[in-house]
This record gives sequence, C-alpha cells and structure tokens, in this order.
Amino acid sequence: MFYPVSAFIGLRYAKASKGSHFIAFINFFSVVGIALGLMALITVLSVMNGFEGELKLRNLGITPHILVDPLADPKAENIDFESIPSVLVASEFIESEGLIQSSQGLQGVIFQGVQPSVMEQSSIIAENMLVGQFSNLKQGEYGVIIGRALSLKLNLRVGEKARLLASENSYFGPFGRMYSQRVFKVAGIFSMSSALDDKVVMLHINDAARLLRGSTQHLAKTRLFLDDAFNYKEVVQVLKSNGYQSTNWRDRQGVLFDAVKMEKNMMSLMLLLIIAVAAFNIVSALVMVVSEKQGDIAILLTQGMTRSQVMWIFLFNGAYNGIKGTLIGVLLGVLTVSQINNIIVLLNIPIYFGANGQGLPIDLQWPQVVFLIGTSLVLCFLASVYPAIRAVKVEPAQALKYE
Repeated sequence: MFYPVSAFIGLRYAKASKGSHFIAFINFFSVVGIALGLMALITVLSVMNGFEGELKLRNLGITPHILVDPLADPKAENIDFESIPSVLVASEFIESEGLIQSSQGLQGVIFQGVQPSVMEQSSIIAENMLVGQFSNLKQGEYGVIIGRALSLKLNLRVGEKARLLASENSYFGPFGRMYSQRVFKVAGIFSMSSALDDKVVMLHINDAARLLRGSTQHLAKTRLFLDDAFNYKEVVQVLKSNGYQSTNWRDRQGVLFDAVKMEKNMMSLMLLLIIAVAAFNIVSALVMVVSEKQGDIAILLTQGMTRSQVMWIFLFNGAYNGIKGTLIGVLLGVLTVSQINNIIVLLNIPIYFGANGQGLPIDLQWPQVVFLIGTSLVLCFLASVYPAIRAVKVEPAQALKYE
C-alpha cells in the first residue's frame, strides 16, 4: 500500500529497536504511561459519572425539582405548566418543617403533603417502597410514609402510630407556645439510600393542610417533575418570563452537586497530568533519535527531501507512539469499566454502594471518551513538535563532516 515517504521512514524509526535499546526502552514506557493514564482516567470518570447519576436519582427523587409559588397578582395569566418543555407532571404540594415523635424518640423532619396518585405514577419513590404504597395515603385517615432510616431510628413499623408536630401556625397560650399536632399512622416505608431517608415524612396533601390549620388552596404550591433535574434552568426562565416566582433543587442540594463536580474535575486534571508526563517522554526519546540519526537526516536532505518532509518523519514517529498508547489505554479502560465490579468481587475488596450492597455505579459516557482520545493525541503531537524542529535544523555539511 502506498503512503508518503515521511510516514514510511517515521514508522520505521518508531518500530526499530535494534539500533538503540535505551531509546526503545523510553518509547515503551511512554506508550505504557499513556495507556495506563488513559485507562485510569476512563475508569475514574465512569465511576464518578455513575456516582453523580445515583446521587441525582436518589436525592433529587425526594427533593422537588421545582416549586412554583402561587401568583401574587390575581390578574396575571395562568399557564399550563405541563406545556413547558422538560416538565413531565405538575401537582399541588405542601411542605413544612416539624417534628415526629414515637415512643423511642423525637426527630426533626420535613413534612411533604403530596397527591398520592401523582406520586404513584411520577415519583421514583414509588419504585423503592419496601412496605405499602402511596395509594395507602387516603384523605382523613392520617397516614404517613417514612424512610427506612427514620423507621429504624424511631423503631416505627407499618400500622404503628407516631405524633407529628408542625412548626408553622403555632400560637402562644397559657401553657406556653402551642404547636399544631396530630397522631398519624405509618402507612408505608421507602428506601432511597439517600441522606434524606430519615428527614422526610410524606402524607396526603389535605391531611397536611389540616395539620397546618389551613386550606389546601392557600397553602399549596405547584411541584414540577422534570424529565431531567439538570434541565431546571430553561424551565425557571420560562416561569420567570411569565411572572412566576419559584425555587428549585439547587437551592437545597446545589452545594453537594458542586462538590461532586469539583472532585470529578480535580481527579480528571490529576490523571491528565499522568498522560501529559507520559506523552512528553516522547520528547526525550525523539531528541535522542534526532541526535542518533543526524547522518541519516543529512543524507535524506542531500537526496532531495525537503525540510518539511523531514519534520513530518519525526511527527509521524511521535504520533505512532501516541496512537498506540491511546488505543491500548481506551481498550483497557473500557474493559476495566465493564468488569470493575467483578474485579472487586474477585479481589475481595470491601467496596459497596447503596443499602442493598450493590457494586460501584458505572456510567461510561462515550463523548467523554472521545474527548480524552483527542486530548491524548494532541498532547502526543505537541510533544513531537520540538524534536521535529531540531531535526529540520540539521545542516548536511556539518552532520556529514566526519562520516
């Protein structure tokens, strides 16, 4: 097969190992360094992506994506929230803080007054119910659904009773401040394996309004379920342009997700430095090749090869090592990601995630892999530029003076 003479000679130099074992040694470890760095980066990013996805699924499955306040101006035009792109369902929602009390103790919680039919169809919590279901929340029966962590902390089981005390609408009476309170019965237990499992209590929206001594019409906000919680900005912008005030999940969980994102970026940067160090090992190898092949370069120049062709010889040489290391790294990375949980079990490493003790969450995103491939190849190409420029500066007369 025909290909340019620069590529032919460059590949011959890259594959040759008999001339200098030391150069071959450096080339080998530059390829190994690129491959290992890329493998580690793909593996770490896939695990971090999986962890971020699980965090979004579990924490934002409980936290409302967007809460829309009622319109302050009665003359303002109402809009159909479900017609906004990314909005799946809109439902009435009441939220307040308070306490839940059992015979075993007292715990501060967030009350969520929900519509059971909407939660049954649209909330991921319905898929993670251990006992009971949202249809058990019937108006006037004063049932609650709590998290598994809260049930263990307060020793509550389905059918047992607990007292809820609301912090809102309290009043000062003869015996001090009096809080609105009522006895509720546990109607279900869920497990999302999130930090909110012991902080949220869900009840029927009309029962929540009675607990708060108000009406659903005056207390309720509109809860929006999004197809992707990270698409909240576009929805908030539409709401704002129509005169609605709203809050979203970033007001509560934003710091946590920012910390995860920063950690992922820092890990990526550190592992990219490993690839950069391995890529720039190519510089030392190519500089020695240029020094060793000065006579060959001079002969090629005297035979009519242009200096740009000579430059491309060493650019092809460096690119060959970069491409080889990158391909090996990608293959090893994808293979490691696909088998990482099996490897953990095989090595008996005690790494578990979630309440059920499943393995690490994995999310291999191919756009990230393509970006890493491009970054690795660019670094290897840049590492080849300086030795190639040195090769161009070789003077034939001076190089062949003592030949």
